[in-house]
Amino acid sequence: MACCCGGIYLYMGKFAKWIGGGLGWAVGGPIGALIGFALGSLLDSDEVPPATDRGRTYRTGSTTAEGDFKMSLLVLIACVMKVDGSPKKSELNVVKRFLLANFGEQGTLDALAILKNLLNQPINEVEVAMQISRNMNYSSKLELMHLLFQIAYADGEVTASEFNLLQRIAGMFRITSVDFDSLRAPYTKQQDTNWAYKTLGIEPTATDEEIKKAYRKMAMKYHPDKLTGLGEDVKKAGEEKFRSVKEAYDFLKKQRNF
Repeated sequence: MACCCGGIYLYMGKFAKWIGGGLGWAVGGPIGALIGFALGSLLDSDEVPPATDRGRTYRTGSTTAEGDFKMSLLVLIACVMKVDGSPKKSELNVVKRFLLANFGEQGTLDALAILKNLLNQPINEVEVAMQISRNMNYSSKLELMHLLFQIAYADGEVTASEFNLLQRIAGMFRITSVDFDSLRAPYTKQQDTNWAYKTLGIEPTATDEEIKKAYRKMAMKYHPDKLTGLGEDVKKAGEEKFRSVKEAYDFLKKQRNF
């Protein structure tokens, strides 16, 4: 493991967009091993000096650093891409578009370099999800699930195996069924007439006052400020779910005329 961790720190500068925000709990456990081997395979021993402790950004405790979140995201993206067997070029294109939209050109180049190596490694999704669940707060886990839904639905359809994987991950994250349905609902507008109610976590029988109360609750739960400390790009990505809650509320306001 020491070699893997050394490989991670050696690449702090090269992959600053994904690691530069700091690494804490993700430097160890199954995620640390996966990322260590992924980065180690990119290592050119003829050009890079041996790893040392110099320049480390290391955080103790279970506080989630920016690098913890982003590396967890890459590992989970790899899980989604591998769930149907060998990743397809079309899936990689979907992920590339997602990364460009959320993390910019340089962040995308860094992420794809790491991701391609992760795809060549066996990943135990249970161990990975459990490590994340133990160390990440609920708001951060909700945002991870939100980003995974974005990827899963980016090509307009979700396979049964992809959806089952998302359900398993959400279960290990202890995401409630109401929140899981809320995350999914904005992507099912064409098939589900109750999408707006599900987005707000309520039933169609809810009163106007209950809708207003649910909106305030969900707006607070998904406010981007909940993601402070995970990097500005992650915080910006979180604004999409915040907007979907507002969209659902505006839809019901117009439908019910209140």
